[in-house]
Parts: sequence; C-alpha cells; structure tokens
Amino acid sequence: MFTAGGVTAVRAALAVGDDVPVDTPRIPAREAAERELSKPMYHENDPSLLQRALDRFWEWVGGIFDTASGATPGGPLGLVVVVLLVIGLIAALWWRLGTPHRSATSADSLFDDIPRSAAEHRSAAETHAAAEHWNQAVQERMRAIVRSLEERALLDPRPGRTADEAAAEGGRSLPDHTAGLRAAAREFDDVTYGGRTADRQAYVRLRDLDLELERAKPQLAGASQGAAG
Repeated sequence: MFTAGGVTAVRAALAVGDDVPVDTPRIPAREAAERELSKPMYHENDPSLLQRALDRFWEWVGGIFDTASGATPGGPLGLVVVVLLVIGLIAALWWRLGTPHRSATSADSLFDDIPRSAAEHRSAAETHAAAEHWNQAVQERMRAIVRSLEERALLDPRPGRTADEAAAEGGRSLPDHTAGLRAAAREFDDVTYGGRTADRQAYVRLRDLDLELERAKPQLAGASQGAAG
C-alpha cells in the first residue's frame, strides 16, 4: 500500500511530467512536413512545366537586356538606338540583295519546273532589266539562250541540264560561239550559286550573245566530217 506521502510524491512527479514540452527530432519532423506538402492538394495551382520554362526564358532575356543597357552609352535609350540601327542595316541589305532564291529544282539545274519558251524568258529578262534587277535579268537571258537552242533542235531538251553542260553542248553546233557560251554559263553560275551581283554590262553581254546566236548558222556534224575528209 502507498502511504499518504507516497501518493503525494507520485502526483507531484506526474504534475511535473505534464509541464515538460515534447521534443520531436528535427529530421523526422522535416520528413513529415515534406510528406504533407507533397500531397496533390497543395499543388493544384502550381504553374505548368511549360510556364516555368517560359518564365525562366524571359528572365534570361531580361538579364541580357539589362546587361546590354548597362554597357551601352546612354543606357536603355542607347540600346534602343543600337537595335534600330541594326534593323535598318538588315533591311538595307535585304533590299539591295533581294530575297535569297534558287529557282532550280536540283543542285545546278538551269530551268525550274515551269516550262517556258525562249520568247517568254526573253520577256522576263527585259522586265527585270527595266527594273535594274540584274541578277534575275542575267538568269532569264541565259535560260532564253538555252531554250532557243532547244527550239532550234541544236540541243536535245533534257531536264536537269546545267548551264555549263548547255554551253559545252551548244558549242559543238556553234563552234564560233563556244567562248561566249562558256562565259555566259559562268555569269549565270556566279549570280545564281556564287553569291555575286550582276550589273548592266553583264546583262548586255548575254543579250548580245543571244541575238548573235539567233543569226548564227549551225555547223552540222555531216558538214564538218566532209570538210575534214
């Protein structure tokens, strides 16, 4: 049996125990909090992965502009002036050089997919020349030359023929104009594939060659063999 003094001591001990705070270890408490916060109910309104990526991208762009504006004389206003100057330079180059374009269907093909007569190519060449679009004028005049040789049966129509091939084959029937045909083919290749810019003189040379070839009489294979015998 407990004496009155013993009961009093037990009660005192229990009273002291009620006042002692519960001390939960840090690691289990953190793990419990993480488990609780990982529940879907806490993430219903979180931004999507795409939205987070866009936010990071715009933060990166903003950082670049902030750095550039700090390094540019005049701050943000100076940066705007520099950007406008760059845009103006690009526009001027685009207007001067024209839209990059290759009308050929293969790597070096002379014609595109739309068959046209020599007269139509000449008309297109003159239209470009009137507008001082010399690159296009040279291209169309070379096509007129080759198409004219095909129409006169001096060349067999063949898809995919290059300007160099046409010049070499045309020179066999018109040997006096071999050099002119080769020069015209080089001019065509330079402006079409070489990134060079033609001028009025280049177009005039091809136009004059076209007119000369129209008046030239072909040298037939039989005639050349008879002359050789």
